[in-house]
Amino acid sequence: MVTMPLVEKSTEQPRPSEPDPEVPAKAKHRSYSASYKIRVLNEYEGLSRADKGALLRREGLYSSLIDTWRKQRDHGALAAFTQKRGRPQADPRDREVARLRQDLARAESELDKARKVIEIQSKLSALLEGLAAESAEGDSERT
Repeated sequence: MVTMPLVEKSTEQPRPSEPDPEVPAKAKHRSYSASYKIRVLNEYEGLSRADKGALLRREGLYSSLIDTWRKQRDHGALAAFTQKRGRPQADPRDREVARLRQDLARAESELDKARKVIEIQSKLSALLEGLAAESAEGDSERT
């Protein structure tokens, strides 16, 4: 009688795929809001040495960032970060001045065109008067 060996089922879990060795094309730059920086700084400064390390690991930060943020806070730079991002709101008077300047430029352009038209009309009128006078002289000589 031939016996077949029992095949034991493997209890090993499949290995997770190894990380991709390729470096990403562009590293992602992390940015932090002023409120986050202040919150982390206040929490960091109230902790013991071991707890400070735990905070840094939990937040994924380096101690150099804490030093930089502390210097920024001491120089008042974090107050500047609390301002809204993006372009500052334009002053309504500045917008009005810009609109009025555009209107003025448009009006000056139209005035320049009107002056040219008047100049051409006066030259045309003089030319027609001259032709009419020559025509009247020519008619009076024939009669």
